Amino acid sequence: MNSAPVRHVLILGGTTEARRLAEELADDPALRVTSSLAGRVAQPRLPAGQVRIGGFGGPEGMARWLREQHVDALIDATHPFAGTISLNAARAAADVHVPLLALRRPGWVPGPGDRWHWAGSLDEAARLLPALGRRIFLTTGRMGLAAFAQLTEQWFLVRSVDAPEPPFPPRMEVLLDRGPFTLEREAELLRRHRIDTLVTKDSGAGATAAKLTAAREAGLPVVVVRRPAAPDGVSVAPDPAAALAWLRATLS
Repeated sequence: MNSAPVRHVLILGGTTEARRLAEELADDPALRVTSSLAGRVAQPRLPAGQVRIGGFGGPEGMARWLREQHVDALIDATHPFAGTISLNAARAAADVHVPLLALRRPGWVPGPGDRWHWAGSLDEAARLLPALGRRIFLTTGRMGLAAFAQLTEQWFLVRSVDAPEPPFPPRMEVLLDRGPFTLEREAELLRRHRIDTLVTKDSGAGATAAKLTAAREAGLPVVVVRRPAAPDGVSVAPDPAAALAWLRATLS
């Protein structure tokens, strides 16, 4: 009879990779899997297993939760641009000595014909736009629109899952939608709205990569915001399979 204790795994989720990992682990009787969602999306896609929604109250609150819930391993599978929660996870895991892995899908790589302009931040992306175009397809999410609010000459098509809140650009149309998106649909969107510049974050998601191909085929410039690096000292896995291998080795 196997008397080994059930091990508790906390997944900081909200991404496709996080849901896939939770699904892989949910049926393992040796594991208790909890996925934590930030609660910024009104109707999130819920993963398998237990789910908690909402913040922890900074690194101290997360460390307290890890300790009280007897977490044995922590996997940060948040969006590549969720920098604050990743830093909090690194601090909390170090404080309570819980093994931590960052699950980060690989970033996008430009190919032949791409006209990419890299930016270190949304503010830098906004500074590039006056020299690039006037009808902008903005796909950086609803949280950072303040960076573009001072641009009065450009018109923006803003795509996000939920409606944005001000401040945002004065000349703007909002498209509420959620990927995956097809190449045909993205190309038609660029044509219909007469887009001349695309702005995106280097999320690396295959579900939203079609816009890059559509922009390349249309000969459009693309401003790509670089993703922040993982916190110092944190191991990184590129996909759920690698994260699963790490977890098995860590808990064995």
